[in-house]
Amino acid sequence: MIKNFPESIEACAAYYGNAADAMRTYLIDGHQRAVALPNRGPIRFTADGSLDPAIRAAYSEYGFYIFEELYCAAELDDLQQDMSRMRQQFPVEPGAALNAQGEPALGADCKAPTLQWVKPLSDPLGGTAHFNGRHQVKLFEPKAAIDAPAYSPFVLSGHLQFSEACLRAYAHPELLKLCAAINGEDFTPFNDTIFFKDPGLGAAVAWHQDGDTHWENPLFDENIHGFNLMLQLYGSTAVNGVWVVPGSHKLGRLDIKQMIADAGSERLPDAVPMLCNPGDVVISNRQLVHGSFANTGFEPRVTVNFGCHRLSSVLDVKGAGMHSEVAVYDAAFIRERSHVLGLAIEARKQRYPQEQAYTYKPLAGETYVWNAQALKSIKDYNLRDLSI
Repeated sequence: MIKNFPESIEACAAYYGNAADAMRTYLIDGHQRAVALPNRGPIRFTADGSLDPAIRAAYSEYGFYIFEELYCAAELDDLQQDMSRMRQQFPVEPGAALNAQGEPALGADCKAPTLQWVKPLSDPLGGTAHFNGRHQVKLFEPKAAIDAPAYSPFVLSGHLQFSEACLRAYAHPELLKLCAAINGEDFTPFNDTIFFKDPGLGAAVAWHQDGDTHWENPLFDENIHGFNLMLQLYGSTAVNGVWVVPGSHKLGRLDIKQMIADAGSERLPDAVPMLCNPGDVVISNRQLVHGSFANTGFEPRVTVNFGCHRLSSVLDVKGAGMHSEVAVYDAAFIRERSHVLGLAIEARKQRYPQEQAYTYKPLAGETYVWNAQALKSIKDYNLRDLSI
């Protein structure tokens, strides 16, 4: 059962002044339309290990699918506890070397990007040149409470090096089977992030499409830019969640500025929110038009994000420079980036020995041992993120 949160909807609408009634209606209608879509349920595979054809068809039609209760309560508790521990290790402010306890802050000694901060309820990307200008129009920025902090956590990159619970979750065998079913057994991981949407603080993310490299590729199709797997630790609502335009992943690169002009506001009429309970996972095509409003409600959202590509989309391709430095991704580069998955599978085996572990064929012949030294070995692994 997907819950509605009328108190949060009312609180959110109140921030929009003369547009409050329109925003309230938009949130309620979007929730109802999202619930009505036939793209949610347990993950299912056929007897030969293929993804259930009905799931595959729904994902193709809408560009996203919600796998309900994929993570059990015990694993979800591990993840939530690790998230709390990591947050205690965050620096006291952007750029600080220490946390609130005077200890070395999480990621302070990393070369690769780690924690990004934003001003509460802002839209830091909309209308800027960041990520090659893909966030074309800035969303409405509500005024934060007078006692709000100056900055709020926004995105944590390369989180697998900081959280064993996240690393184990990364190797969930059914999710990896899903990756193989969509992108082939030689699929490659490419980027891992955690998005924070704290109540009354969480930033907006302007409407955009994630893909950058292959829009003009003669082999362009609906899956060429890969997908994200979005694990929800506390759920996702119409107020704090990601909204998507179903089916837009098939239409190529879209003029979002024109879409907003045609709609007469940032409330794109065909969009729906991704509605999730804790432990649900969304597979979301990176070509979908998507975005999220500032979290002016009462519920937090923490999304643990894992990305996946087809090998053919990245092999010997020059990257777009969005998640890492521009590079040509040869076989050695891709294999090095994939090693973290080999370690994740071993870490999960130790925590869940009764589970049938996934065998990742691109690393066949490699031997992995999971211990404290192994965790140290993946420091800055996201310097090799694959950005297309």
